[in-house]
Amino acid sequence: MTSVKAWAEKAQEMKEKGLTDREIAQELHLSPETIAWLLTRRETSQHPPADVKIGWRSIGVMGKRIEMTAAIMVDIIEEEMKKSGKGVDLIVGLSMNGIPLASFVSAIMNCELSIYRPTNPDSPEGHFMSNYASVEGKRTVIIDDVVGTGTTMKAAFRALREGGGEPVLAAVIVNKTEHDVLDDVPVRALMRARAVSSQ
Repeated sequence: MTSVKAWAEKAQEMKEKGLTDREIAQELHLSPETIAWLLTRRETSQHPPADVKIGWRSIGVMGKRIEMTAAIMVDIIEEEMKKSGKGVDLIVGLSMNGIPLASFVSAIMNCELSIYRPTNPDSPEGHFMSNYASVEGKRTVIIDDVVGTGTTMKAAFRALREGGGEPVLAAVIVNKTEHDVLDDVPVRALMRARAVSSQ
């Protein structure tokens, strides 16, 4: 899918199936603002928000490729922990796309695993799933595929702190922001992708 028209059609199709704008944004790896624009662009002359479409399907279709990507993340995590002098007790995967990566990172690092899931599809606020490890008293690395605006990551940090855990690092495939730190937590990415504008 390469054209704006195709993205708009796909977003509309997902909307008709009952997905929220936030769920569509996660599925298409675009910002919620871009999804809102795609869904209403016929009614406005407003230019689209600056955004970068991220697609990592070439990795996601094969478990071995996800595992290899996770191994790169582990290398980065270990580098960061050596620099900071901190250890890691727990790996948290952000629902949905962070879960397979976090599972492999957890296995490679021999750390406990937890899953953070937004409670409401329209909100990044959520909870840690009860079938996985507790966050209390644990130094934690949070894993996701993409940091778009940082909203979900920040919500996960808040929930982690409220649960008695300590976020020591966030590791992602792609960081779409200009930030290397969110809420006093370092963010490391395999790649950074940002829109370049004339402003």
